[in-house]
Amino acid sequence: MSEYLDDFSGEKSKTQIKRELHALQDLGQRLTTLKLDLLNKLPLTDELRRALAEAPKHTANAAKKRHVQFIGRLMRDQDVESILTLLDQLDASTRQYNERFHNLERWRDRLINGNDDTLEAFVGEYAEADRQHLRQLIRQAQHELAQNKAPAASRKIFKYIRELDEAQRGLR
Repeated sequence: MSEYLDDFSGEKSKTQIKRELHALQDLGQRLTTLKLDLLNKLPLTDELRRALAEAPKHTANAAKKRHVQFIGRLMRDQDVESILTLLDQLDASTRQYNERFHNLERWRDRLINGNDDTLEAFVGEYAEADRQHLRQLIRQAQHELAQNKAPAASRKIFKYIRELDEAQRGLR
């Protein structure tokens, strides 16, 4: 009896296959909300790119549903892991996004409280960073901190290093 059951243990059940297909449809639905420049960074087939471009044209609920199912069928031929990696970096509710965000906050704090060695380490990691601009922002942030003013320069530093990080990761 156990030999008979072992023959089918490697196969997926019909329910599991349906779950996977619905997950692909949901992923395709998420892709329809992305901007064109982000879609161009994903490894997608031309047919899927056309289908994603046509998605906003479907306004009736039944048409939307059929088109999402069609996108789900096209998603079967895609590199889903690389698509999910990019989406996780963009989605604020994911652990990966939060870790990246906290890492950037730590860089900002180290730059404000650090010295030239910290700035050199940052520029070593982000080669396209403008040293002079960063030094000016750091001085302003240190001055605001000493005067107990609102941290406007600190916010500017964070925004600047976030832009550098996104450019380095290909998200911009």
